[in-house]
Amino acid sequence: MLAMFFWAFVVGGIICVIGQLLFDVAKLTPGHTLSLLVVAGAILDGFGLYEPLVDFAGAGATIPITSFGNSLVHGAMQDAEKHGIIGVLTGMFQVTSSGISAAIIFGFIGALIFKPKG
Repeated sequence: MLAMFFWAFVVGGIICVIGQLLFDVAKLTPGHTLSLLVVAGAILDGFGLYEPLVDFAGAGATIPITSFGNSLVHGAMQDAEKHGIIGVLTGMFQVTSSGISAAIIFGFIGALIFKPKG
């Protein structure tokens, strides 16, 4: 069990280090870095490499933003098999809608509790 926590920490940390290097070394903006990490997760899932990473690292691979790209592609590919081309669009939204809704709701609650700047 301790090994599972260790590898989750290491893999999640590596993903975060990559994001930080994109900020510091490549001088990318937060929007560019976010988009690049989402696309990287989508590409890894497209080649079938992200699911083994999730199986190995657990939360270390499912918590970072790369998992959102994984979810988009995974949902699109699953529904494309069932419903054809229309499934590509509907599958993405079915899988990611709960995460997007939670982000909006908790962001709203946070704005009510704290004083947002800007």
